[in-house]
Amino acid sequence: MSQDVAQPVSFGNVGTTRWYKRGAFGSQTGYVAVAFVLITLLVAIFAHNFLSYGNLLNTSKNFSYIAIVALGSTLVIITGGIDLSVGSVMALVAVATAMLMKALTGTSIAAIPYAVMIAAVLGGMAISVIVGLINGFLIAKVRLSPFVTTLGMLSICRGITYVITQGRGQAPDGPNVDAFYSLTDGKIFGFPVPLAYLLVLAIIMGVALRHTRWGRYVFVLGGNERAAALTGVAVARVKISVYVICAMSAGFAGILIAGWLGSAPANLATGYELKIIAASVIGGADLAGGVGGPFGAIIGSALIEVIRNGLALFGADTYWEQVFVGTIIILAVLVDRIRTREPE
Repeated sequence: MSQDVAQPVSFGNVGTTRWYKRGAFGSQTGYVAVAFVLITLLVAIFAHNFLSYGNLLNTSKNFSYIAIVALGSTLVIITGGIDLSVGSVMALVAVATAMLMKALTGTSIAAIPYAVMIAAVLGGMAISVIVGLINGFLIAKVRLSPFVTTLGMLSICRGITYVITQGRGQAPDGPNVDAFYSLTDGKIFGFPVPLAYLLVLAIIMGVALRHTRWGRYVFVLGGNERAAALTGVAVARVKISVYVICAMSAGFAGILIAGWLGSAPANLATGYELKIIAASVIGGADLAGGVGGPFGAIIGSALIEVIRNGLALFGADTYWEQVFVGTIIILAVLVDRIRTREPE
């Protein structure tokens, strides 16, 4: 007489996750961080001026502008969208802020301490909010393509910038101009102010994404928008908020650059949109949506700036920056694809 004996259940698949899929290497950002450290070491060894205080100061300041916008751009990419208008928004807000500072100088509010600067900055940021609302409304409510909508907004904002300036640069002026430069291009504990802004904004973004309901909705939206809608997520509201934040980050960076340059040229940040999107993607944001974070945006921006700075110190043609950045994007995506590939 035979007797069935229950076969022991095997859990051989438990705990077998490969090392390159665990811990810090559980996302593309970990590999990019390693590449950043290696490239930085190579540049520091072969470019003697790289570690000088002045060069590190300029490098950290330069990548901060890109990284601040990349934070907003990463949010958009997490939802599965894209914003091509950020460079033009930077220029429009910078120019508008400088023009407002000059225009308000002759008014009654000039007698109130810092009122001209505050009003000009708020006016410039209000423009970025309007741009973000239009982008978000057209994409979330009218259901236009994010690519086409923001491409059109890119042209509109750049065109308005040239129209109101006639192609001439606008320098901030008035009773608060020194305070404006201190708050946009000064130092805090020896570090450039833009870097301090970047770190504060990154912390806020990290907390908002990981510890708030809104942050969970942003990821859910990028993972499956239809499922998010069926589970009660206010898809349109979340999507519009993301585009507004992205435009505000661009406007804020534009104001900081105007303080750094001491002027806001009409062609400010031309071509920055591709560099900003590249920083987000290199840092691990997935254009398909659902993946990304502030650390990735910062490390991606820093990597691009180290490459640009290294090429300049080596005396190489800086146009090679585009070649290196493009190569890194492809390599980053390739490594992530290999890492996440399931065994057949």
